[in-house]
Amino acid sequence: MMSLLGRPDVDAGEVFVNFNQNITSLAVATSGSYSLYSLGSVDSTLDKIYHTKSDDLFLIERLFESSLVAIVSQRAPRKLKVCHFKKQSEICNYSYSNTILAVKLNRERLIVCLEESLYIHNIQDMKVVHTIRDTPCNQLGLCALSSSSDHCYLAYPGSVTSGEVQIFDAINLHAKTMIPAHDTPLAAIAFSPSGTEIATASERGTVIRVFSSQDGSRLFELRRGLKRCVSIVSLSFSTCAEYLVSSSNTETVHIFRLDRSAAENNDHGKQSGDDWMGYSFFRFLSKTVTSYLPTQVTDVFSQGRAFASVTLPEAGVRRMCAITTIQKQLRLLIASQDGYLYVYSIPSIEGAECQLIKRHDLRLDDNYAMDVKVDSPHASGLNSNVCIGGAAGVPSAAAAGGAGGSSEGKATDKPGSSNAGASYASAVKGDEPAGSSSSN
Repeated sequence: MMSLLGRPDVDAGEVFVNFNQNITSLAVATSGSYSLYSLGSVDSTLDKIYHTKSDDLFLIERLFESSLVAIVSQRAPRKLKVCHFKKQSEICNYSYSNTILAVKLNRERLIVCLEESLYIHNIQDMKVVHTIRDTPCNQLGLCALSSSSDHCYLAYPGSVTSGEVQIFDAINLHAKTMIPAHDTPLAAIAFSPSGTEIATASERGTVIRVFSSQDGSRLFELRRGLKRCVSIVSLSFSTCAEYLVSSSNTETVHIFRLDRSAAENNDHGKQSGDDWMGYSFFRFLSKTVTSYLPTQVTDVFSQGRAFASVTLPEAGVRRMCAITTIQKQLRLLIASQDGYLYVYSIPSIEGAECQLIKRHDLRLDDNYAMDVKVDSPHASGLNSNVCIGGAAGVPSAAAAGGAGGSSEGKATDKPGSSNAGASYASAVKGDEPAGSSSSN
């Protein structure tokens, strides 16, 4: 699941945008309301499935296509609410002694990330089953939870001075492995859909690495750029796990193709004629000249380059990206800080351009997001205070202290109806998908 976490350079009261775990819906929170959109027909329209007035929110996480959403408001940044949006009811809430920086969930677990601790809830009954205390200071709430129930792993920074990633088994509740991913602190982490791989990027932002989450072995090393260090703010595997997409504070979005068959062949010393002048050639060259060139130079030869890229109108606009299949076609989705959702096709040939299919305006209060003509991609025109994901707009520590939060992990149940427990269980299992559009 993808979200951009707390940014001190974003003012309070801005808009939150976040994809769900399998990129089938989009959550959008504006001042005083939030909406959920279906992505099933995003090539043509962006259908709103739910809209309600609410406190200004800075966190929304929807559980797959179910009716469950977890939300945190700016007014009460220490309180997590779990709601059944289809029934328009609050199921329960939990309060903590510090500001909630991130919330992650799958069908087995719900994770609450504070600056120096992580709380693991059993999503079936919302009981806290484990607490990870005294974690390295994590001011941005950087963490990831696999969407897979079979490999239900949690990842979070293992150090504040280097790019170590701690992998934690969220089902059996024990640390699994520590991966020394980078020399500098982490900036982004993301699990593959199966949970067996994890992608990482550091504050330097020039190299993205993919590791096995089970044994920590390095699988891929991808070169985002050579000329400048950047801040990577979005990192995501495609739903088919064949691609990895990243965005940063620059105007370029990079798409990498994860050629696992080529990697396996190289690991066994096999070279085919078809890929001799491609990636395998550089791997071969790096091995051949190792004794003649510095390690840094041979590393550059061995690193994979972007399969495709998208250049957007301006730098400095933060964007969250995802790659998914829409009506049997692979699509790149870019939720942008300026209030738009971009839809691109992904080329089948390396180096070809991604084609813009549709641009949707997310700042409208209509029953659907407005389609913006794609023949004028630079005509953004409107001012917006949209920010992407996570704890954008989190109050300062002093403001959080006045939020009235109670002791950590304390729950208050608000069933809303006599059969709320059954409704909650059905929603977790996905037996109660969201119906038609509704509003409060």
